Amino acid sequence: MSNYLNTTHDVYKEAALTPDVGLCCTTNPIWELPGLRIPKIMQEMNYGCGSTVHARDLTNNPKMLYVGVGGGMELLQFSYFNREKNGVIGIDVVDEMLEASRKNFKEAEAQNPWFKSEFVDLKKGDALNLPVPDNSIDVAAQNCLFNIFKTDDLKKAIAEMYRVLKPHGKLVMSDPTCEQPMNDTLRNDDRLRALCLSGSLPIAEYVKMLTDAGFGTIEIRARKPYRILDPNHYPTEELIYIESIEVAAIKDPMPADGPCIFTGKAAIYYGDQDFFDDNAGHVLVQNQPLAICDKTAGDLAKLNRNDIYISESTFHYDGGGCC
Repeated sequence: MSNYLNTTHDVYKEAALTPDVGLCCTTNPIWELPGLRIPKIMQEMNYGCGSTVHARDLTNNPKMLYVGVGGGMELLQFSYFNREKNGVIGIDVVDEMLEASRKNFKEAEAQNPWFKSEFVDLKKGDALNLPVPDNSIDVAAQNCLFNIFKTDDLKKAIAEMYRVLKPHGKLVMSDPTCEQPMNDTLRNDDRLRALCLSGSLPIAEYVKMLTDAGFGTIEIRARKPYRILDPNHYPTEELIYIESIEVAAIKDPMPADGPCIFTGKAAIYYGDQDFFDDNAGHVLVQNQPLAICDKTAGDLAKLNRNDIYISESTFHYDGGGCC
């Protein structure tokens, strides 16, 4: 294990032994679903930067994988949608975090009559070498983990997720991102990387990592403020703004003309006809927005029509698109 991963291990070992509410902060509200109660200790150990739990991904008892278990909160939420023995696999390299999750599941059982610890199969494992068979998972997830990895390790982690997913399976993620360059002092600070700060990539680079691994469809579902690195507290001469994004990468076949990347763009036809058909699979009903991927947005723009409006990226995509 490299030095920066050793540092990461130590940071999260300590966070398992002594919960640190401020270690990693999310602006997402806690899920409130009928009959679901999340123990306070799980909330205190929620070391994510968003949510990877989306009900529309979790129909028909999907087989789920979650890497980097934290205090078990998202594993409990996933179990809500698959109440079968070992329906959810949780993997972590830190023994103390696995033990903390087991303990927290007992508290969850006391508060949730429907929940059984056996719903979650906790395993010790490495994100770079997942102890999971090929093509066996419907929905895989990680929250505020991949941004920690340096480039070569990140490629391995993404490739491992791609390997274990079934065809058309989804990798759902939440990670910090940063559009500004960071100096080498920040980038090479192992502790800041472990704290989900100095490993943040620009969104375009983050997405390219996913498409290079073979994911044919990418959905950017949310983009939100996350952290500030300022000169008074960090080794930087300028203020650096970090965001968090929620992304789904789908193991669809790669289209011949490149991946479909949804960044929250929409097209609206406002011409004189009832609809506009581009004869490439996209029908725009008059004055009704259609979510479109960036590739389709570019193709429509090339038509140079004065009756089609194409919005800027909102970085929020909720399905129902062109592809």
